[in-house]
Amino acid sequence: MNRDKYLEAVRLRMPETRYVHTLGVMNTAMRLAKVYGESEQDAELAAILHDVVKFADRNWLKQQIVEHHMDERLLLFHHELWHAPVGALVAQQEFGVTNQTILDAIRFHTTGRANMSKLEKIIYCSDMIEPNRQFPGLEELRENAEEGLDTLMKMCVKRSIQFLIQKNQPVYPDSIHCYNELVTRKENE
Repeated sequence: MNRDKYLEAVRLRMPETRYVHTLGVMNTAMRLAKVYGESEQDAELAAILHDVVKFADRNWLKQQIVEHHMDERLLLFHHELWHAPVGALVAQQEFGVTNQTILDAIRFHTTGRANMSKLEKIIYCSDMIEPNRQFPGLEELRENAEEGLDTLMKMCVKRSIQFLIQKNQPVYPDSIHCYNELVTRKENE
């Protein structure tokens, strides 16, 4: 993997503030990967590419969802969700990523889903807790980052769902399934 090549490619696709966020996600993901025994290289690549099409044209994103037979329920929800599945497509088609775990980490970093892999959880949580984010309750999430990946994931998805409910926004079904699976599973299975 040529880290500099990927970083330069994503830098050209986003504003500087989002690039700084991407670097924060990358560093956080690599740290969490080390803590939780996941490939740091996979975490690094997934983090670098997670927002690769975040600033793409909405009509183009919508077109990709339809043309590539992605879950069209996405179109019924806020467009902020669209960049994740389309980002996985771009990671595969333009950047040559073939590792399905990395692609899924990119694909589900906004919604989560039931039965997420360790890498998916790391990218989801890193996106939320990276050092450049600021929102109420964030310090508690950061303080619990190394207390157990499922515990952190549960806290992060709960925070995301609560935020959407407070904003009177619908919650994508995968997020609900993710939360339900996490709260009904026995710890340390």
